[in-house]
Amino acid sequence: MTDTAKNSPPTFAALLRIFAKIGVISFGGPAAQISLMHRLLVEEKNWLTEKQFMHAISFCMLLPGPEAMQIATYAGWTLRGIFGGLIAGLLFVLPGAFVILALAMLYAEFGAVPEVQSMFLGIKAAVLMIVIDALRKVARRALTTPVQYAIAGFAFMGLFVFALPYPLILVIAALIGFLGLNREQEQTSPPLPKDIAARSVATAAIWLCVWVAPVILISLMAGQTLFIELATFFSKLAVVTFGGAYAVLAYMSQDVVAGFGWLTAGEMIDGLGLAETTPGPLILVTEFVGFLAGFKEGGIWVGILGAAITLWVTFVPCFLWIFVGAPYIDWISSQGRINNALSGITSAVVGVMLNLSLWFALHTVFSEVNQLPFGVATFWLPEFVSFNGQVIILAGLSAVALFWFRWGVLPVLALSSGLGYIVASI
Repeated sequence: MTDTAKNSPPTFAALLRIFAKIGVISFGGPAAQISLMHRLLVEEKNWLTEKQFMHAISFCMLLPGPEAMQIATYAGWTLRGIFGGLIAGLLFVLPGAFVILALAMLYAEFGAVPEVQSMFLGIKAAVLMIVIDALRKVARRALTTPVQYAIAGFAFMGLFVFALPYPLILVIAALIGFLGLNREQEQTSPPLPKDIAARSVATAAIWLCVWVAPVILISLMAGQTLFIELATFFSKLAVVTFGGAYAVLAYMSQDVVAGFGWLTAGEMIDGLGLAETTPGPLILVTEFVGFLAGFKEGGIWVGILGAAITLWVTFVPCFLWIFVGAPYIDWISSQGRINNALSGITSAVVGVMLNLSLWFALHTVFSEVNQLPFGVATFWLPEFVSFNGQVIILAGLSAVALFWFRWGVLPVLALSSGLGYIVASI
């Protein structure tokens, strides 16, 4: 495939259609979501070049928050400016947010919803195959030299086996790329607008106000200290969640259960299960927490406001990071050594995706997976008695539909979801 994209940007209607589709079928976490966007935006629509997309991945991996949502926002910004970024980012989040809210309301009234969970069993099985395809495609494009393969291997081992801090992985990958890669020569830098610094400050100020003002207003009007607690806690989370949702789930769960007492441990686990089997970023589990905390405090409407505030402070910062930083990406990517550092990060992303993919596979095929310390290393050891053969069968059928018959993602998900519901009901 050539590294050229169509010169004319898509219409807003076309942008709405494609990101609505992405938002509805973005199952499987960041690995599958990034691959889905690559397939639609680069391969099928040819709206972004390969280089643009890979630079976006490298940049968004440096930011706190859900990287797939930020890549979607950056893609929309690149294609249609601020409004395009808003359309892409919101459509990536809102479908899953509505599903989580509906399931949280049912959960609050009736407890766990086994019918829904059995239907999503097939979706999780299909996502396994989508993730494998995602990893193969991204690795093929991102890894072209022995140094890049070594960086990817280091990132995978550092995360999966040694549990190294995610920011440390990125720093080391960037340094290796900066010093060890020599694939990109200095290019003519695109000129930065003379007023870009002032515009960046203004953009940051506006989005900081958008982030904070509604929360203060709602809290004052409703008279609920819970809203301030939710907003403060999840705003802090939005700033420190480097590496996506998986990097912060343990910390968040501990504070939600033991620190604030908003949820029980069982409720927290159920919330994670619902979030893993719905479209959108896994960090949408924060909405489940906000709803249940509010529901326990004052009923359904307080729960809905709690969910809304939690969503707001979790995802508005993503727009802040992208709209402030995106204008600089083309300039950064034209600097040879800096671009090599970004290439190192892109190589590490493959290792990160492999780590997430294997983690997802283990927790889908086995219902119980434990961490086994061994010196400085940590290994994931599944309870083999918790093996779910139904997932393997459904994943195999999904693989046949996806790879042999070359079905699209949506038909494969629909097929596997229906079969999952039938199999689990027998």
